[in-house]
Amino acid sequence: MAAQGEHVTGTGFFTSVDDVSVRLAEVGYLASTAVATTVFLADRLGKPLLVEGPAGVGKTELAKAVAAIGGARLVRLQCYEGVDESRALYEWNHAKQLLRITAGRDESWDEARTDIFSEEFLLPRPLLTAIRGDQPTVLLIDETDKADVEVEGLLLEVLSDFQVTVPELGTITATRRPFVLLTSNATRELSEALRRRCLFLHIDFPDQELEQRIVRLKVPGLDAVLAESLVRVVGALRAMELRKAPSVAETIDWARTLLALGAETLDEAVVRDSLGVILKHQDDVLKAGSKLRLDAVVPAP
Repeated sequence: MAAQGEHVTGTGFFTSVDDVSVRLAEVGYLASTAVATTVFLADRLGKPLLVEGPAGVGKTELAKAVAAIGGARLVRLQCYEGVDESRALYEWNHAKQLLRITAGRDESWDEARTDIFSEEFLLPRPLLTAIRGDQPTVLLIDETDKADVEVEGLLLEVLSDFQVTVPELGTITATRRPFVLLTSNATRELSEALRRRCLFLHIDFPDQELEQRIVRLKVPGLDAVLAESLVRVVGALRAMELRKAPSVAETIDWARTLLALGAETLDEAVVRDSLGVILKHQDDVLKAGSKLRLDAVVPAP
C-alpha cells in the first residue's frame, strides 16, 4: 500500500517495483523486471494496462495475482465475437419491469416509466459493476481483440474517465478507481484510441531461467535436472514455429504429467508418449517427432 501521507492517483496496491516483484512471487506469480515495473506504473498512475502476448504466457493470471495481492474483487469481462453493451455494461430486467407494469394497472405510463427505469430494475454487467462500489477492484477485460470494434467505443469512456452513462439514470463515476487490465492475443489490431488510454506491456514466453523457476514453484516435487531438461525441450519446440507453441501453462502441465508418470529423465519414449500434453495439433506432433533431436537438447546424464 502507499506510504502514509503520500498522494496516490492510482489504486495504491504497491509501493515500489520491488514490492510488486516480491508480492507477486508470494502469490505464485514470478514476474520479470519489465512486468513488475509496468504493473507498478499502472497502479501508481491509475492507468489501464494493456497486456499483449501469445496465449498462455500468464496475462490473465497477472490480473488474478494483482487482485489477490490487493485483497480486491476480480470483475471479469470475457470478450468474444458478438459481445455487446447489454453483456458488457448493463441491461434492464425486462421480466421484472413487465411484472411491475402489470401490478400497477391503474397507473399512467409516465408514472410507471419513472419507476421501471430505476436502480431496482438495472442489471449491472462487468464494466458497470467495476465502476460502482468503493471496495478495491481489479477489472479484467480478457481477450479484448476477440470483441467487435463497437465494443471498444464502450471501453473508451470507462478507461478515460472511469465513468459509465446510463441515459435514464445519468453518469455514474467511480468513487474508487479500479485496477484495469486488458489482455489481447493480437489476433486483431486494437484501435489507437484504446491504446492511448493504456500503458502497454508485451509478455512473451519467459527465458529458460525464469521458466525453470516457474516450473519449480508450481511443481515443487519435480527434480531440478528434469525441470531443466523439460524447459529445454519446450524451448526447442517453440523454435519450430508450430501451429500452437506450448504455453507456460502447458509446460507446467507437462511437468505434472512427468511427475505422475514417475519419469526420472526425459528420453525418446517419455517425450513421444506425452507430447499430447503440450502439443494440440497432429501436424505439430508429426513435426516434433521428425525434427526434435532430443540428444542435442537434453544434456546426457
